[in-house]
This record gives sequence, structure tokens and C-alpha cells, in this order.
Amino acid sequence: MTGAVALRLGAFAGALALAFAGAFAIGSAVDPIAAADPAPHTDNPAMPEMNGPGMDESGEAQGGGHSDPAAQPPGLAVSQAGYTLVPATTFFQPGKQETLKFTIQGPDGTPVTQYKQTHEKDLHLIVVRRDLSGFHHVHPTRDASGTWTIPFTFTAGGTWRMFTDFQPAGLDKTLTLGTDVNVSGLYIPVPLSEPASVYSIDGYDVTLAGKPIAGKESELTFMISKDGKPVTDLQPYLGAFGHLVSLRGGDLAYLHTHPSEEAKAGMKGGPQIEFGTTFPTAGTYNLFLDFQHAGRVHTAEFTVNVSTSGTAIVPPASLPSPTPKKTTPGHESTPHGH
Repeated sequence: MTGAVALRLGAFAGALALAFAGAFAIGSAVDPIAAADPAPHTDNPAMPEMNGPGMDESGEAQGGGHSDPAAQPPGLAVSQAGYTLVPATTFFQPGKQETLKFTIQGPDGTPVTQYKQTHEKDLHLIVVRRDLSGFHHVHPTRDASGTWTIPFTFTAGGTWRMFTDFQPAGLDKTLTLGTDVNVSGLYIPVPLSEPASVYSIDGYDVTLAGKPIAGKESELTFMISKDGKPVTDLQPYLGAFGHLVSLRGGDLAYLHTHPSEEAKAGMKGGPQIEFGTTFPTAGTYNLFLDFQHAGRVHTAEFTVNVSTSGTAIVPPASLPSPTPKKTTPGHESTPHGH
């Protein structure tokens, strides 16, 4: 090897060493390159790749320090267990009857057409504005293609939440999927009512008693009266004498609970309706109680503060008060619900 060639090779090796040293210094001065961040969570079913790479079957990102989606309360995700709520549109006008149309997309990417009835219906639809006003519990119809439709009028502008509560025929559990829809117009938020133990609606007084405790099953008892007299001929509604939906303030986590006592056609109930409800965390919840009397469904609304220690809710002495439920050891009622 000539001296000139050796000199050139030596210079080249020196340049490489300087390049690697520079790269190491730069790399030490910045954060290491991490794996791609998970896609932001979205309720918009139009977003592609709901179950694409990096996503689990619930539509949640894998890894990233997120809690197990199965552990979160229902209603917070648009997709779960491979099933996705897909609205035809998420834009509406206030005060105008329009058609709410949607499908439940199954793991195979096609609309679900086979359901197992829960509480006498294939699917329950809850619509409420994000400030918890304008609550509606309705039951749309499904066509042969798996498309659900129902005429609906949004009463005011703002962001609304729609929940679908259902059980696919091929699944052994119920699912609650939720997504936001947008209603044009001026948004005037409605503040939550102060916590109270009585709510009056359509001539009925509904009282609430109980001691809700976060993280534990709490018994809530509602008493229905009219003109100061207990109502003892409540009619079955969705297989029970009452239907209770609880929504957590802030994120609208969804708790759907039915009373321990089932009801069939021809039966009469009341004046008490009892529920076993587990509030997952401390916080403020809105409770929506549906009951049927004289052929009409009425909805009572309550705001409840839930703590880890529990605060007793006591009805006013001027109205009929619920009496504690008596159980025989070994024959306690078991609440059913979601």
C-alpha cells in the first residue's frame, strides 16, 4: 500500500469516528425516539382503523399506560369487544324532527342483525345533552339490514350524547356504547339541580332514600305517591316496575340498573321501587327513574352526591317515606341490570 493511499484511508477512518461521536452526542441531548403515540380517542365513527394496528378490539390504544378498558364504566367508548356504534350523521338542527339513524357494526365489519332481548327490547337508546338536560329513553326500530331509526327532535343546541344498550346474539354480555352528536344553535347550559330527596312530575311526588357509597353496592329506594297517597298500582315497564339510569357528571359514565323485583303483564307494584346500584367513584351523579302508571311513563330526576363514606338521603317528613326492605336470611333479592 502506498503512503498516499494509507494517508487517505486514515483520514476516512478518522472522519467516520468523528461522525459517530457527533451522532452519539446529539442523541444524548434529546429524548430517545419512542414508539408512535396511540391515536387520540375519538367518538367519531368516521375515524378509520378503529381496530387497526396498535388498537385492541375495544378500539382503545394498546399500552401507553392506559387502564384496562374493560374496567372503565360503560358508555365512555364508541367501540367495545369488536362492536362499534356508527351513526349515519352526527349533525342536527334544534326544534326540528329529524331521523336518528345508526348501525351497530360487528367484529366482521357488517351491521349486527341478531340481538338477544334485554328487558323486553333488542336495544335501548338513551339521548341526553352533555349538561345532563333533555334526557330521553326511547326504543328505535331495526330493519332487515341492521339499521336502527327513530324520529327525534333535539330541543336545544349543544353537544348531546347518545347511548346504545344492547346484547348481540353472539355475545354473553350486554354492551353500552356512546357517541357525541352536535346540534346547531345557541348553547345555553343548564346547571344541575341541587341534591334533593323529592322530585315532582305530572302530579306525582317521588321520594328517594338511601346511602350511596362509592365503590360498593348501595340500596336506593324510591317511593311513588300522588295527591299525598302511595301509588300501589304501578304497571310493569320493560319487565320491572321501574327503570333507573345513572349518569356521572363530567364524563357521563353510564350506570343502567333495574330493580331486584321483576314484573310481568297484569302485575301491580308500588309504592316502593328498590335498586341495588354500584357507583364506581365518588362524585355527582344524575339519576333518571322511569315508572309507568295509568298507561303513561313518567321520568323523575335526582342529583346525588356520592362519597366514599356515604351520606344518607332522607325524604321530607311531609311525604310518604320508604320503609326498609325486609329480607329472610338466604333469600335476599339480587338486583339485575348492567
